[in-house]
Amino acid sequence: MTFVPRAIEPVVRRAARSFPAVLLTGPRRSGKTTLLRRLFPHAGYCLLEDPDTVARVRADPRSFLEELPQPVILDEIQNAPELLNHVRSRIDRAPTRKGRWLITGSQEAPLMQGVTESMAGRAAILQLLPFSVLESPKVTLLKGGFPEVLARPASRDLWFRSYVQTYLERDVRAVSSIRDLATFRRFLSLVASRFGQVLNKSDIAAPLGVSVPTVTEWLGILEVTGQILLIPPFHENLGKRLIKSPKLYPVDSGLACHLLGIEDEKQLKRSTFLGALFEGWVASEIIKSQVNSGRRRELYFFRDQQGLEVDFMAPLPGGRIALMEAKAGATIRPEDAEPIRRLSLALGKREWRGFVVHQPVGQPDTSAVQPGVKGISLPALVGEMWR
Repeated sequence: MTFVPRAIEPVVRRAARSFPAVLLTGPRRSGKTTLLRRLFPHAGYCLLEDPDTVARVRADPRSFLEELPQPVILDEIQNAPELLNHVRSRIDRAPTRKGRWLITGSQEAPLMQGVTESMAGRAAILQLLPFSVLESPKVTLLKGGFPEVLARPASRDLWFRSYVQTYLERDVRAVSSIRDLATFRRFLSLVASRFGQVLNKSDIAAPLGVSVPTVTEWLGILEVTGQILLIPPFHENLGKRLIKSPKLYPVDSGLACHLLGIEDEKQLKRSTFLGALFEGWVASEIIKSQVNSGRRRELYFFRDQQGLEVDFMAPLPGGRIALMEAKAGATIRPEDAEPIRRLSLALGKREWRGFVVHQPVGQPDTSAVQPGVKGISLPALVGEMWR
């Protein structure tokens, strides 16, 4: 696959000019190594997955680092976290030298613990997610955004089967001492069937025959390894009693479709999960647009106990707020914007923008639905949110 520029590139370059180290995390196979090697072609490279390399690190980490050129890419640092202490020592000897250590890691929880202890204030921490709709027109709801799926779409199902197997055998076991991988695999599929819903751990635990604390642990694994998003409810006081649990969405819609057994566009269009999958795709693309531009993750949903629900809310520049409804179809109607209109009344004088996100076919990317509310395609939405 020809290299496709990533939206986060300016942020990575700026971080390398400002910090001694840059740590790029994200799901396995999202393109972290390719990105760093492309941006820093003259940097040395060390893959920390080879058993012989890891053995050398553990035997004598100081000598190992001394032999490396600088700058250097340390790829998959979670396999040798003990290196972080020694990297820190070298940074502290020459703190004004920037961009010397370019580090990737696929598992955020153990990695973040090491960074917090060893690299606080010394490393810029960024996240690379699979391709977004702004980065590649090949990204679709069915295929998702993993680079290898976009490069070889005919091998989509085989790639996702291999990805799940690798994920189970490597990432999951590296994060937690799970022994029953067959039950965890069932858990993955069950979670996929709950995408778009308010999280109910008991509803997931019961069919699997496991405890709620076990489900809590397993959901944590999916979140820290970059497989799911937990979107919290909006808590600003709007004079209403609000739902408190988060909603559950996939990071990659293609993997979600695979877990649900959806193999082609025809099945997708007929699927009872289409609405939830499209909603999750919208959530993931908004999060990608935030992290790719160096912003904090800030996405919420709104639902009160009187039944008013708006799919998503996100802060915009200038103190404004975006109110968004996601509709999987091509046709939208004024009533689709009614929840946005009702919620906007509770915002008082706060400035807002309303969007009904859909999949227009043979229509302009934007159109008026109600006063203050646009009907808009997903690429057009994320393209103009931060303007």
